[in-house]
Amino acid sequence: MKKTVLLLLLLVGFSGVAQTNNQLLEHYQAFYKEMRLQGDVEGVINAMTHLNVLSPSEQRRDTLAFVYMNNGQHMQALNTIGIEKKDSDSDLAIQVKAFSLKALNQPKRALEQFEALFSRNPSPYLAYEMADLKIQTGDTGGASTNIEYGIANAQDDMMYAFYERQQPYEVPLKAAFLHLKALADFNLNKDNIDLAIASIDEALKIAPNFNLASLSKQALEARRNEAPEGGN
Repeated sequence: MKKTVLLLLLLVGFSGVAQTNNQLLEHYQAFYKEMRLQGDVEGVINAMTHLNVLSPSEQRRDTLAFVYMNNGQHMQALNTIGIEKKDSDSDLAIQVKAFSLKALNQPKRALEQFEALFSRNPSPYLAYEMADLKIQTGDTGGASTNIEYGIANAQDDMMYAFYERQQPYEVPLKAAFLHLKALADFNLNKDNIDLAIASIDEALKIAPNFNLASLSKQALEARRNEAPEGGN
């Protein structure tokens, strides 16, 4: 009799816990929808965190990491999903790892993730990120391969954003690739500055507002003007 009563109490207890859990799920699902409607990012993060605790799933975890990344909270994004390269990762998870590692100045680790993403879904945008990171890490030959792919496949309506000025701006992706080509050519042969400047001139023809390219051209011209003095 005592065993029967104890079993009934346990069943009632489990039923109450399950009911409470379902109520919390419904609450935070409604809370999540409301925060999205209001554009409250911190509220969305709060709701997603609770939902992931109450009912963990890879999709919820990856979405939470993506929200962190979009909000500039790159360390939190990586703390959510890790930094390891895993074949089982979703495309979203790899994207979060790639861009967050890049933002945290981890070019080698970021490149590993971008290459994994490119192997699944090749695109000029990913090729640009890979080329940029390869130039940073000294793989100029590999960067050149990505740049050639990018110039050949970039469409006229594809734009890329730059943030080195207070006011961000966009230029056609092809112009951005031509700027990278100039940097790669200069790294391969620092004596042929004219070749690098020629690529920058092409970029500026496409995008006269390309501030970063203008700065690079000024630096290259200054180096070229100093060359005779260095030879004396």
